Amino acid sequence: MNIRENDFSRIDLNLLTVLLVLYREGSVSRAAQKLFLGQPAVSGALARLRVMFDDPLFVRSANGMDPTPRAHALVRELTPLMENMQQVLFRQPQFSPASSQHSFRLGITDWVESWLMPPLFELLHQHAPGITLNVVATDPFQDGDALEQDRIDLAISVADGAAQGLRRQVLAVMGYKTFWHPAQWQPRLPLTLEAYTRGEHLLVSYRDANSSIIDRQLALLGHRRRVRYTTPHFATLPLMLQRTPTFATVPDGLEPSWRQHFGLCASELPLEIAKFEVAMLWHRRREQEPALQWLRSSLVQLLAQ
Repeated sequence: MNIRENDFSRIDLNLLTVLLVLYREGSVSRAAQKLFLGQPAVSGALARLRVMFDDPLFVRSANGMDPTPRAHALVRELTPLMENMQQVLFRQPQFSPASSQHSFRLGITDWVESWLMPPLFELLHQHAPGITLNVVATDPFQDGDALEQDRIDLAISVADGAAQGLRRQVLAVMGYKTFWHPAQWQPRLPLTLEAYTRGEHLLVSYRDANSSIIDRQLALLGHRRRVRYTTPHFATLPLMLQRTPTFATVPDGLEPSWRQHFGLCASELPLEIAKFEVAMLWHRRREQEPALQWLRSSLVQLLAQ
């Protein structure tokens, strides 16, 4: 960018508008009417323009006001510039999902991807065929930094709140379900606390912990469970449940697909665990971005169906 800012310190862009209208109308009085100004104001603006460009710009004649060669040259150069500036300053940005080639970067965990991306991608396939989705693996501890650094456009997170500078909108409220495969074992239902703690468990942990909110709640009740396997990924759990007599307690939004695709059984937990919110997070500097507004609205509508 080769702009010398000091060159503009003596220029009033409103004067350039007066110059263009005077050139078009050829009369101070008609220019004043078009600009909704008094004739003295337009005459004063013309006087300043003459000083600015060191040229008379317009001279009186029998036909009104004739432009000088300098005025002709200025108008020829300024007209497209002013038209472009008008477009930049006053045109509202538009977003058309049907024709857009936009690419979104979504920060999500693998369970949110399994739960939400298939219906979202189906919607895009039908109504926004040029849009692409790029999933970035994040977790609730990374979402804020990823948004702040513009590594992602939107996070779908279970974080309790939004850090400073972020916006948050709840998409869903979920609880937990406990899953197992009936070919491996068939615990009596409803699942009791004794059966739950007697079984072996698979655990998802984002920070190498071997316990969770469930273990803390069990401890308050004087119980504990045995965690045999810890992973930061949900995707392997159904495969392990198919091969071992174990439990996995995960968000209940996964129940339909895990039942259908993996033949798993599910039960309510035999203890009280608070529900949690799944929310969209985005940076407030992108609050008014049309493409991101459309994506957020689409997600809300998708989950309302």
